Amino acid sequence: MAHVDSASDDRTANNAVRHQYRVLSDAEKEQMVRLKDLGAAFIAECQKAGSSREISLAITNAEQAVMWAVKHVTR
Repeated sequence: MAHVDSASDDRTANNAVRHQYRVLSDAEKEQMVRLKDLGAAFIAECQKAGSSREISLAITNAEQAVMWAVKHVTR
């Protein structure tokens, strides 16, 4: 399957479960990208800190936090 940018209006192409999306405003798309970028930056810093159960939990919870924040924006 081809890569589809998560801020694209074509994002239904990469999701087999959710078939209907509302079109996001430009501001919502920008907010979603900012949230994902913040999460990615935090995860990158965690990975620089080393490897441990605590770091793994921090990364998992960061991924979950981004998921819920994005879900809020795209609901």
